Amino acid sequence: MIHFIAHGKNDNVGVAVVDLPGGQQLAGWNLETDQTLAARAKQDIPLGHKIALAPVSAGGQVVKYNVPIGQASQDIAEGEHVHTHNLRTARW
Repeated sequence: MIHFIAHGKNDNVGVAVVDLPGGQQLAGWNLETDQTLAARAKQDIPLGHKIALAPVSAGGQVVKYNVPIGQASQDIAEGEHVHTHNLRTARW
């Protein structure tokens, strides 16, 4: 079963395709590279929300679709939920 997808080869976040329970080992898929990915959710992550696939330091870029979509407003650990509480959009 696939739990999350990453869209681009340079993405450091994936998108949950099901609700992800914290602590669960997850299987993912990179759409661009056709690679199988693995991650462990650090907390519950709702369907459609992002999971960090690598650590991102505060001020670092969050990349989805091979494009920076925003900056981390605090340190984000691998496996953490990435959303408005720790991500500032690049759009405004």
